[in-house]
Amino acid sequence: MAITQAIANAFKKQLLEGDQNFKSSGGDVFKLALYTSSATLNSTTTAYAATNEVANSGQYTAGGSDLVNNGTSIASGVAIVDFADLSFTGVTLTARGALIYNTSSAVTNAAVAVLNFGADKTATSGTFTVQFPAFTTALAILRISG
Repeated sequence: MAITQAIANAFKKQLLEGDQNFKSSGGDVFKLALYTSSATLNSTTTAYAATNEVANSGQYTAGGSDLVNNGTSIASGVAIVDFADLSFTGVTLTARGALIYNTSSAVTNAAVAVLNFGADKTATSGTFTVQFPAFTTALAILRISG
């Protein structure tokens, strides 16, 4: 089992078909779910599944939580999207990675990106925060360039 950080292949195709909408107002709803080191997630992941997702604890429940889309931008030929950091409070959990997925009706629960935390990350009766990188063309969580 392994979690390999990647943009989902199916997501790339859905972008070209107009099935993903990242408008910060009126766009699709994106969620983030946390997974244990037993999960197998990679570029071929097509949709959210509960298999090897972390157990419900405190504010974390199956399926994770909605991401706040901070919008899109383009600079120097690179299009980027940004999400606000996401915190789960009152949790006791260990996560190795996460899945960003789209809950819109056009692509219900479609995988967008797999995140690998590099090691198991743990919170014990505390807060677990997923911190997104800076909203720049070199670091944004999702970047498209030519």
